[in-house]
Amino acid sequence: MSAEQLLDVRGLELPEPLLRALAALDGLGSGEYLHLLSHRDPVLLYPLLAQQGFLCESHDRAGTVHVLIWRAGDIAAQQAASRLSLNAG
Repeated sequence: MSAEQLLDVRGLELPEPLLRALAALDGLGSGEYLHLLSHRDPVLLYPLLAQQGFLCESHDRAGTVHVLIWRAGDIAAQQAASRLSLNAG
């Protein structure tokens, strides 16, 4: 099973990307992270993540914003997300 849960919300209108991201986070298991692809920086999502105990990092690559999200304290998920981040850089 992959640690990455991919969610592509590019092209969706607000608030659908936010709603889909929050729903996907509910299903994350131990060691898993959400890889969100968006056509814009999801600035409204970041404070909600912090309130719900998630950490994230984001990168804009060629017009696509990649947001990697994991539960705070989930070292396996954080390491998996960091590997993706380093490999994609």
